[in-house]
Amino acid sequence: MAQVNRRLVLLGGLAAAATGAVALPSSLPSWASARTSAAAPAIGDPFQLGVASGDPLPDGVVLWTRLAPAPLNPDGFGGMPDATYDVDWELAADAQFTSIVQRGTVATTRAQAHSVHVEPTGLEPGREYFYRFRSAGFLSPVGRTRTAPAIGAAVNQLKYCFTSCQHWEEGWYHAHRGITADHPDLVLFLGDYIYEKPSGRGPELKVRGLAVPQDTTTLALYRARHGQHKTDRDLQAAHAVAPWLAVFDDHEVMNNWNATTSPAPAARKAAAFQAFYEHMPIRSTAKPSGATIQLYRQFLWGNLARFHMMDTRQYRSAQATDNNCTTMRDPKRTITGSMQEQWLLKAFETHPATWDFLGQQVFFAQRDGDGSKTTCENNDSWDGYQGSRDRITRGWVDRKVPNPIVLTGDVHRHWAADLRQDYWDHSDPIVGSELVTTSVTSTSAGASPPSSTWYSRNPHVKYCQGERGYVRVTATPAQLKADFVTVSNALERDPAKVTIGADATFVVQAGRPGLQRV
Repeated sequence: MAQVNRRLVLLGGLAAAATGAVALPSSLPSWASARTSAAAPAIGDPFQLGVASGDPLPDGVVLWTRLAPAPLNPDGFGGMPDATYDVDWELAADAQFTSIVQRGTVATTRAQAHSVHVEPTGLEPGREYFYRFRSAGFLSPVGRTRTAPAIGAAVNQLKYCFTSCQHWEEGWYHAHRGITADHPDLVLFLGDYIYEKPSGRGPELKVRGLAVPQDTTTLALYRARHGQHKTDRDLQAAHAVAPWLAVFDDHEVMNNWNATTSPAPAARKAAAFQAFYEHMPIRSTAKPSGATIQLYRQFLWGNLARFHMMDTRQYRSAQATDNNCTTMRDPKRTITGSMQEQWLLKAFETHPATWDFLGQQVFFAQRDGDGSKTTCENNDSWDGYQGSRDRITRGWVDRKVPNPIVLTGDVHRHWAADLRQDYWDHSDPIVGSELVTTSVTSTSAGASPPSSTWYSRNPHVKYCQGERGYVRVTATPAQLKADFVTVSNALERDPAKVTIGADATFVVQAGRPGLQRV
């Protein structure tokens, strides 16, 4: 009898992902019992990295897994022989798989790290589905996913969570445990899924070690780094609970790449992009070509929400050499590149949804460091590319985008800020808001909270919190509610000793821009 993977994650109780296994039936289901590639050597349980889904459309979604019985191997092969393996997949309308919707078989090889991207089509819009894989006599965990509502369909509510920055060494992924418990419709990840280098923090701020402790510079090492991250059971559970919309920032390649005087070499970018694609539930349209990858894209959620998932790293001008805001106002400077900027402005010409969410990586609102309006706090942000920010803000104002909300990662703190067309005139009308998520684990130890004087110079900033966590957004046709969720201690492994809850809540009323604390 074929071997059976006995760590199935059942969607009725996703806590099993962190607490233990659930026994499968004594035999494999008939759909999965037929074949294994005849020439493929026997392997151990290949589903150590779980399953994931993403990029939902009204008629389809991406289903992902990777065969890797030994994902920490520094050769990047995940313990897989150099052979072709068949992977069966199954999609059902229920978690018990009594109502099968689609099934099929795909082949995967070492050239793609034995990863699998399945893109079923012809699905019903706005529908919950369950999926699983089988290969080499093993059955994968079960994932829950959903399709987007039909274009223009009336949607009463959308709940999604977003976060970023999960350095493996610097904490436990309790934030993902909270996301799983929220049972969201969507999860957005806004960059720094891995860190290419070891933590520079002291030993008191590092709780687990890297299997490959050196900098990642090759495809093998990027694969191993991604593989180690995906062994985390809380991260696996968050992937299994809902479809993801994922984009990268800098640490998926190299710190501040394309923003320094020494940009990442093309070979390193090519390796990093390939490993990113191999480990993310993103569509084949994003498959990289050498040192380029097409990652910016849009998604509709009925008539309620539109997501513009952006890439603010790959196309930007070189980072300014100082934090002088005046030198950063050159209109030729860009953080998006001209093609992505025109793509976004073109989208603003139509208004198919109540809410427009710009999912991107770095701080969008201005931060006035000394009150002079000439010193910006971080040139690795939209402050360093003010021409881009002005054109995009003016673009949504001129095109009458009804409710623009910028979603941001990167800075390891929660922030909430209002946006004005003239970013340095605090009497200018509010034209949108920015919600910034803190990190899953990456610390900002030693960073002082803003002073009352700083807030007086930046009255558009309504909130800042330095704990780990994520943001939970509930959108309706009438309002948006954002809960800034924090984790009490990301350095504590025991979940029983960690609390997860909202530290602050803000709302934005549809048609009335501006954050209101509740």
